[in-house]
Amino acid sequence: MRFKEPKKIFIVDDDPMVAMALQDKLTEDIEHNVKVFRTGEECLNCLEENPNVIILDYYLNSVNSDAADGMEILKSIKSKLKNTHVIMLSSQERYGLAMQTVQKGAEQYVIKDDKAYDKIAEMVKEME
Repeated sequence: MRFKEPKKIFIVDDDPMVAMALQDKLTEDIEHNVKVFRTGEECLNCLEENPNVIILDYYLNSVNSDAADGMEILKSIKSKLKNTHVIMLSSQERYGLAMQTVQKGAEQYVIKDDKAYDKIAEMVKEME
């Protein structure tokens, strides 16, 4: 069943298995245009493509220990694309961290658990 307009979605996660599973979930019902990035810096280099939604992992340094973390990337995204929806994805369950990401411009903070992909897919469907 196809419905709603496809969106341009960036997934930024240094774990290729997480990124692939999330991409598969997001394209189950709608043929979204999804791009996957393993580092935040790669994502920042493509912001001129003006994605509708960016799903951003909080920790992004398994590929490169000097890589910027999700919070730094979030700040850069929001300084350039104020209207792009950002969903922060993390295994961190600390309330304070979730609040910080929302204060910096993330619309949602999703904890990586067995329901995370379904939650994100539902959020993306609801975003205009």
